[in-house]
Amino acid sequence: MSGAGDLWVFAGVMVLGQFSPGPDMLLLTRTALKEGAGAGVRMALGVACGLCLHTALAVGGMAVAFQSFPVLRLLLQWAAAIYLLYLAWCIALERFVEWYSGAMRENEAVESRHTPFMRGLMCNLLNPKAALFLAAVCAPFLTGDRPAWFPWAMWGIVVGLGVVLWSAWVVLLQWPPLRNRYERSARWIDGVFALVLAALAVKLMLGA
Repeated sequence: MSGAGDLWVFAGVMVLGQFSPGPDMLLLTRTALKEGAGAGVRMALGVACGLCLHTALAVGGMAVAFQSFPVLRLLLQWAAAIYLLYLAWCIALERFVEWYSGAMRENEAVESRHTPFMRGLMCNLLNPKAALFLAAVCAPFLTGDRPAWFPWAMWGIVVGLGVVLWSAWVVLLQWPPLRNRYERSARWIDGVFALVLAALAVKLMLGA
């Protein structure tokens, strides 16, 4: 597959990841429903700022490690594959939403003391799973010969999609029929996402 084609696939995986219930998505959805579109968009910008750091560490660090340390590259591929399978397994058992709901409840305790932007930023930065997840998902797309601009393009996709899609989601949530549809379809979205994660894990193991 061409570099551009890989980026399209990567973008699709990121879209599924963003709309699968997690700390950021749960907190953002709750804020948009409770406080309105303005607060939701400000929170989406805060989450995106956190993603700037997490994605730079995941994509940049992974790319450098792959190029400089072949043995580390192999270990990281296997570690990423195992982690992806673990996430897929958790989603399949419906523990994924329950586990992340606890993280959202912890964030609710500080809602009165911080602006929506800061709550979004803190929710993302204080979740170490975000960096691990990004590193694991990015790993299959960093294997093989890649041009120098490729990691930067991946970074732009993650951050750009975070700003655009989450802001659009906040606005759309103000429409009651869509809100109700999302609540009924969340488990199906998770199911598709689990299959995609498992497929990426298999790809990593075959490549290793």
